Amino acid sequence: MSQARLMDGTALARRIIEETGERAAVLTERTGKAPCLATVLVGEDPASVTYVRMKQNRCRKAGITSRHVALPAATTTAELVATIEALSADPGVHGILLQHPVGDHIDERAAFEAIAPGKDVDGVTFASFAGMSFGLPGFVSCTPGGIMRLLDAYGVDPAGKRAVVVGRSAILGKPVGMLLLARDATVTYCHSRTRDLSAAVREADIVVAAVGRPRLIRGQDVKPGAVVIDAGYNAGNVGDVDFDSAVERASLITPVPGGVGPMTIATLLEQTVAAAARQLGVSEV
Repeated sequence: MSQARLMDGTALARRIIEETGERAAVLTERTGKAPCLATVLVGEDPASVTYVRMKQNRCRKAGITSRHVALPAATTTAELVATIEALSADPGVHGILLQHPVGDHIDERAAFEAIAPGKDVDGVTFASFAGMSFGLPGFVSCTPGGIMRLLDAYGVDPAGKRAVVVGRSAILGKPVGMLLLARDATVTYCHSRTRDLSAAVREADIVVAAVGRPRLIRGQDVKPGAVVIDAGYNAGNVGDVDFDSAVERASLITPVPGGVGPMTIATLLEQTVAAAARQLGVSEV
């Protein structure tokens, strides 16, 4: 069997951001207001600082204004919630991103729920998860949304396929399973308590690895011809899939980096422009 085709998230994300920039320009011209994304960062975790800076740079390229709110590491839940509520009430802000993790002393869920659903462009609130689960209007979690765009771009129709999601986080594993289910896949969630993970993975036509454990998914467990989506990112640019062995058996596979990661940011920016259009009363941009 020949090696898997790489699913180039970098190239697809670039196209999405270009199209998003065009829509942002039209929106700004029609309303006189540029879409605005507010990022909130608690503390100075180096990885989080880098992620936020990257998102701000992408915003500029897409014609989106970014407003950054940096809070000290000692910020309390009440202080963070008050900050987010103020942004939710600010008509000049169209989307809100709370960079996580926020610190063990903070109730992260309470902070997420302070985001107005119409500004939840990262898809982290209960309202957004319900929308994903029931097919209602709203914003998808950005990494799962990016994964679905990748599948579509490479002609992968989940209908009727067995999809195995390894991981059950609230903003990645759970929502990507719901999005796959909405597209008529048969979805199995696996996690740290799953017995015989290898057996489950071997049955999968689509594997989504989203657990944060380097090279957990081995090539020998990948069904020949399966589509492998590696949403993990670990130290040393290593994903949750053992790429070198999996690429010999999969039909399509995402690299790390350059696969799922760029799609996450592209989805965030696309949803920010969509949120701004709704709030500014522009039906089509």
